[in-house]
Amino acid sequence: MNVTFDCAKCQHSARVEFDDSTEALACPHCHVEYQVPAGAIQVDSVTRCLVCPSSDLFVRKDFSQRLGVTIVVVGLALSTVTWYYYQIYWTYGILMATALADFAAYFLVGENLTCYRCNAQYRGGVNIDRHGSFDLTIHERYRQQTARLASKA
Repeated sequence: MNVTFDCAKCQHSARVEFDDSTEALACPHCHVEYQVPAGAIQVDSVTRCLVCPSSDLFVRKDFSQRLGVTIVVVGLALSTVTWYYYQIYWTYGILMATALADFAAYFLVGENLTCYRCNAQYRGGVNIDRHGSFDLTIHERYRQQTARLASKA
């Protein structure tokens, strides 16, 4: 299994491999260590975040949102050009190809586990389905907490 996170000290993105016996994660850039909480890893499954003290995790598709939006925007832009020139079959063909690309990406791409608080992403674990999907209420709670802490600083 591996985790991708932004180091709190050096602000670099880091990817670190871990297993059931891992006691600490070290940033490969600045070598700061994050102690793994007891019971956070159980039989190839993550029960809480290894980077921050949060136990709120959610399952999401392991696909770049920017790439997905770019595919849809390019398909829409190309279809409007063909629509302008009254190429109806090309227009619907482009829209259908865009929809099929999105559909294929949804089924071919795996899932990862993401922390609401620090956005650490866990890949390669099993039993991630026991965590729920994205919940806006939990996300908003962490967003508001971050905003309050930033306003006090």
